[in-house]
Amino acid sequence: MLTIHADSRGHALAVKGAWIAGAGALEELVAAHPQARVREWPGILTPGLINLHGNELLEEAYHPDPREADELGTEPITGEALVALAQSMDAARWGASARRGVQRMLAHGTVRAACEELRNRAVSDAVHRTGLAVMGRIGRPGGTPALDPYDAGLPVEFAEPRERHSAARFAVFDVRDEGELAERGARTCVATVVDGRLVYRRR
Repeated sequence: MLTIHADSRGHALAVKGAWIAGAGALEELVAAHPQARVREWPGILTPGLINLHGNELLEEAYHPDPREADELGTEPITGEALVALAQSMDAARWGASARRGVQRMLAHGTVRAACEELRNRAVSDAVHRTGLAVMGRIGRPGGTPALDPYDAGLPVEFAEPRERHSAARFAVFDVRDEGELAERGARTCVATVVDGRLVYRRR
């Protein structure tokens, strides 16, 4: 089934399966695809974000389960605090942490993570099952690892442009324009689509 995603500016994407079938003004796409389902979102449609700190956030940090919040808090655990958890970090726990980490990245509009080779097999398997795209990198990118790429202290990178016949990977942010997005950051994400699937929607 074909779905048209539209933002508050009238910009729209027609998505069929995992691919973008058309891009343009909402009224034009509705006229071209009258049987399509239409999803209208607040804010702006953009290509999804690239998080440059894939290794740091997925296999060098532990993302606590919500049931552990009283003991461990809700923020990613790194450094000495992670070392203190080492004895209890078996493959199952690492895999669950990676899945939660990916979900938190998706909630910030991220559709690609830049990584050197993921050496933790449980993390690698979990990430590949989520649909988050992994792209290569060489060395450490600098900056500060953050779920919100706008908090990393590096130029923010977006995935490939949204064009007809390209993969349907994009995000929606509840802001007026790209300037407000840069000011308020990716925590304004309301929806993330990966390979045509709505993988995150703010409740």
